[in-house]
Amino acid sequence: MDITRRRLLSALSAAGLLAVVPALPVSAAQAAADSARLLANTAGIFAGTAESNARPETAAKLAAVDRTARTNLKSMDDAGEGELFAGLALGTDDANLNTAFRRLYEIALATRTPGTPSDLYGNTAVQRRVIDALVWLHERFYGDQSKGYYGNWFNWEIGISQHVSKALALLVDEVRTYRPDLIATYVASMDAYLRNGTDGDVNLDSRFHTGANLADITTNRILQGALLGAGGEARIRKALTDQLTVFVTIDPYHLDHGVTDGHYADGSFIQHASVAYTGSYGKGLLTRVVQTLKILDGTGFAHGEELVPTVHKWVRDGFAPLIFEGWMMEIVKGRAVSRPDGGYVDVAVVVEAVVDLSSLSTGADATALKSYVKHIRATSRAALNPTSFVSPISIVRYTDIIGDASIPPADLNPVSRSVAFNAMDKNVHRRAGYAFALARSSDRISKYEYMSGENLMPWFQGDGAYYLYLSGQDQTQAYGVDYFTTVSPYGLAGVTAPVERRGTVPELYGKPYYDNPGHPLNFTSSSESQNKYVYFPRGTNRHSGGAVLGAYGAAGAVQSSDAAFRDRELLPDDFVVHRNATATKSWFLLDEEIVVLAAGVGDAAGRAVTTTVDARTAAPGDQVSVTGERRDGRPWSGAGTADLRWLRYANATQRTSVGYVFLDTPKVRVALDTVTRSRRVVRTANPDTAVTRTVLGVSVDREAGARPVSLAYALVPNAGEAGLRSYRGGQPLKVLANTVRLQAVSHAGLGLTAANSFTAGRHEAAGVRIEGPASVLVRRERRGPTTVAVSDPTMDRDRITVLLRGPLLREVTADEGVRVSRARGGTRIDVDTHHAYGRSFTVTLRG
Repeated sequence: MDITRRRLLSALSAAGLLAVVPALPVSAAQAAADSARLLANTAGIFAGTAESNARPETAAKLAAVDRTARTNLKSMDDAGEGELFAGLALGTDDANLNTAFRRLYEIALATRTPGTPSDLYGNTAVQRRVIDALVWLHERFYGDQSKGYYGNWFNWEIGISQHVSKALALLVDEVRTYRPDLIATYVASMDAYLRNGTDGDVNLDSRFHTGANLADITTNRILQGALLGAGGEARIRKALTDQLTVFVTIDPYHLDHGVTDGHYADGSFIQHASVAYTGSYGKGLLTRVVQTLKILDGTGFAHGEELVPTVHKWVRDGFAPLIFEGWMMEIVKGRAVSRPDGGYVDVAVVVEAVVDLSSLSTGADATALKSYVKHIRATSRAALNPTSFVSPISIVRYTDIIGDASIPPADLNPVSRSVAFNAMDKNVHRRAGYAFALARSSDRISKYEYMSGENLMPWFQGDGAYYLYLSGQDQTQAYGVDYFTTVSPYGLAGVTAPVERRGTVPELYGKPYYDNPGHPLNFTSSSESQNKYVYFPRGTNRHSGGAVLGAYGAAGAVQSSDAAFRDRELLPDDFVVHRNATATKSWFLLDEEIVVLAAGVGDAAGRAVTTTVDARTAAPGDQVSVTGERRDGRPWSGAGTADLRWLRYANATQRTSVGYVFLDTPKVRVALDTVTRSRRVVRTANPDTAVTRTVLGVSVDREAGARPVSLAYALVPNAGEAGLRSYRGGQPLKVLANTVRLQAVSHAGLGLTAANSFTAGRHEAAGVRIEGPASVLVRRERRGPTTVAVSDPTMDRDRITVLLRGPLLREVTADEGVRVSRARGGTRIDVDTHHAYGRSFTVTLRG
């Protein structure tokens, strides 16, 4: 691959790729020494060292490694004719073959892990048994590529290669003694299975070789190069050069190889071309690149320290905003929201990567990362178990950080922060007592992700679904798999949905995907059509985005049907499509309130429609109460339908509460139900575990055929009844406009006006005039400056013009691309939004 120096240096501002991978060749002896060091580093990462494993903190990890290996060996002992492991059928199920290779790696790991509580460490006989099993698997189920590559491409190109490469790396000395031909044999086969590559190597133009997948593939190839010895130097350097492309910030206007997967300037992370995926594939990529930096340490293959600042930025701007009190937010997990592990387990993976990244950092950066580790430990509602870490060395480092009194716990976020991840259609708004996470979608970003029987009922997860995390609560009691299990998929918080029943993919088609290879669109399990219409369909709306002004935010979106409904005439007759309800929505993110406006709420097909203000879950034994006040002043409690002024939900057991102020809303239905369902309703691989929750549903219902309606309400986290009574007569909140053209609010206490305009033409509210679609926040501080933030939520506009009526204001500071001038009636602000991709532009003015 020919990459010019100028292109490489411009790709990474912190470190040009040429500075990372030395261009000059080295001697064969030096290459062999570097390969040996790389393999030793790899063994240290996964097996630990005598020094690390002598620490008592690693004892549980070592016991788990030993226990797993002995369980696998027992399964080999019990295997029947034609089996390697008892009951694990091979030959037609690629997942089983992947499992077989993983179990062999786990046995190999125990033989290289010092301090394990049995005789497995250094046991040559067991190592040779693993090697013989690798030979057996290759001869019968892997070596004949004409019979392989059935099922999931991931197992063949990544999963199996990962287990084989690590097993061979751990057993390299014994393999070279006992079966010296095995390394070259397996490397040739692993190359042959790289079907989405080119000539057995990575293909950067392939949609399969991007982001986290690319990091996995190239890490495997780095290990393979080291196994080949001096002759593998070129493979290592090529793999490193390929992997380094994942460090490049995605420029959506100048894509490399057409790839949209990766990290964006605003902190977003995308995988599968259009899925917001920081909390799943993103953490996998983080883990893999940090491991790569560790295995390269001390070798001459790369100067990994040049890349550390880039990864630090990922953690600060991409991960930290999405982690609340040790919990990974649902909005960036794709189909993983249906898995039982939960957000605390997700964050443990991130913590290990941050621990290791801190060891690669220096000075203030290292301290900031260590402080963040302690912050997560101090604020998490679940104890982080470092036994889950991959590396015993990481366990030791984590223990040392936690025990170091000189390191203060500190978040990488300020206490109050509002983040618009516009590149992936998500928002996060944080305050001391809560965090609010919003999932939008558009013709750029998928409405949801379904795949492989995971996340079976995802249809509305990107249609303005939101999650209000309350401080001090165990989030497994509020969200996670049990939220999606017990809350109706049509009644997720924030969602406007038609009243209908939709079938899951397995219900509709009898298998986990739509199978129709004979159709011109070629529907197979991993085809582009499957991705586009089944696994992660995008919306058809262009307007989705918002602005941030300091710690305040505004977001807007126009709800749409998905690509399948748009393209229904192109699709097979038996392909089921769904039409969405209509709504234009805004979310204004303040201090004490999240204000939600919706206009044009209805259905062009005449169906009944429900808009869910909130859905909250509680354990069946929790002390839950619902109180409120009608508009006529009479008190309200419990379930039912009424014209409400405000409502308060309290869980005395969890010591949490949420208030709802109905600013301009039709009658509200309140439901408080006990719901019991199996976790299998959201994921076919989940255990058939029944979950019972008390589910609160607060919604606004529109009957079939009703005209579109507007509604406005505010969520008030941690609200008391006295505080909710104080919202009267437009104070401090006032709805200025709520139509499909313009939605705007003001907050008297903050001196803030926030507006989203959705259509062409002129829009005006409270002395703010906006030309065309935009998101605008204006804050006029008493005896202080006026600050303005502007963003293009369509990503298409070249310029946005805003007029502030009143006396002429002069510019104090302004972002590049902002111009302030005198205009009739006030102060004109012109913002150059060409190729800004939703970025907020700010200006500070004084009278």
